[in-house]
Amino acid sequence: MTLVKICGVKDAAGFDAALAAGADMIGFVFYPPSPRAVAPEAAAALSRRAEGGPLRVGLFVDPEDALLAAVLAALPLDLIQLHGEESPDRAAAIRARFGRPVMKALGIAAPADLARLADYAPAVDRFLLDAKPPPGASLPGGNAAAFDWRLVVGQPIPRPWLLAGGLTPETVAEALRQSGAPGVDVSSGVERARGVKDPALIARFVAAARRGGDDAARRG
Repeated sequence: MTLVKICGVKDAAGFDAALAAGADMIGFVFYPPSPRAVAPEAAAALSRRAEGGPLRVGLFVDPEDALLAAVLAALPLDLIQLHGEESPDRAAAIRARFGRPVMKALGIAAPADLARLADYAPAVDRFLLDAKPPPGASLPGGNAAAFDWRLVVGQPIPRPWLLAGGLTPETVAEALRQSGAPGVDVSSGVERARGVKDPALIARFVAAARRGGDDAARRG
């Protein structure tokens, strides 16, 4: 079954919608410049709305150990997502010190970008393949843009991975068909305003991803 991560959740409506839709992962952003940023205590309060259930993922951008420790003290994350310029050595150090699996986000724009996967593979547990930020972007990540999904077709990706970047309820099925991704990550594509999740869009996205994954599997 296609894994689905709803990222950038910061209020009860978004959290409850992701839970009701059957998302596999819920992402909390601990990067203050982002419009989706949430305080550790607020993320912990949201998480307590449902024990168990989706994996709790914390998104960080070049974090200091002090920030990671503070967040983990408030909220026992299941997965640490690194979305900055963290090196393989830094990713490995975070995984070792904090005892959590690590997912490294890498920006993809050309076939050569996939070469970095081999460097990170020994240091991380998952990859998130995202669009590269456009020139002049103030935030990391795809910034609601998609990359050419065909770039990953037939490529040996040495860890479990998610596809991200510009996905919406209307495009996720085609993204899965073209890329063969085992999972998807969405943030802005399920928002009614910048940083504000729309429960109806979350439900539509998860349903479309499940259908798209099933269709891709049957074709394969």
